[in-house]
Amino acid sequence: MRPATLERFKLVGAGGRLIHGEARILPGATGSVVLVHGFKGFLRFAFFPYLAARLSERGLNVVSFNFSGSGVGEDLETFTDFEAFEENSFGRELYDLVIVNREAEERGWLGDRRGLFGHSRGGGIAVLHASRDDRINALVTWSAISTVARWTDPQMAGWRERGYSEVVNSRTGQVFRMGTGLLDEVQRHADGRLDVEKAASRVRCPWLIVHGECDETVSIAEGQRLHDASCGRAELFRVPGANHVFNVAHGMTIPSAALTSAADRTVDFLAETPGF
Repeated sequence: MRPATLERFKLVGAGGRLIHGEARILPGATGSVVLVHGFKGFLRFAFFPYLAARLSERGLNVVSFNFSGSGVGEDLETFTDFEAFEENSFGRELYDLVIVNREAEERGWLGDRRGLFGHSRGGGIAVLHASRDDRINALVTWSAISTVARWTDPQMAGWRERGYSEVVNSRTGQVFRMGTGLLDEVQRHADGRLDVEKAASRVRCPWLIVHGECDETVSIAEGQRLHDASCGRAELFRVPGANHVFNVAHGMTIPSAALTSAADRTVDFLAETPGF
């Protein structure tokens, strides 16, 4: 198989903001996977390039993108758009994912065997999307959230009073704001169209749930809840000693044992999935 061609793309996403992405396209690809990053993540964050390369090596087209509200600029990895980050929401991310899938389909990148991958908050987005799109043939989530309701009542009250909530990017030291639009959305829809566990019960395609046993950001208990909600249809793959990003950091050059284990199981799972 010839080497993959890297194609950059730019799309109009939620609120008229831009989605920046890139696709690794292989002549004669046997299938495709769309990668969905998490909160404060981006398409080149930490293990994402490594995972994209591993999937490409197995003959798959790989489509990666930054949400229009990620705050990341045209270089695909630097946070420069604080206003976009402040306006972002779960609904906007779901909209962006539909736009990316539509574009990838029109360009012929997806084919008949379609995989969807999500990490952390992006895992929750992937579950919500897969529960509504029966064209998804395989779902993989790493360190995925099981609920969008992630704040205490006092935190939400303070958020409402100030008109925003602040979050620090521990890697860059930058301080971001989240607007009340996100809070409004969560309070209106956490037990409805944004109910991740309920969506998990509706996922019908083969699904691999990967979670680190030492995840300090999204407890492995959330991975267990997603598995329980799937009524056992999903596979829960626990990675001993692994944290939220599988023991690597942004800029990694050598994968950790935990990351290698997660990637190996992911690649094998897709290879084993009937019809994929």
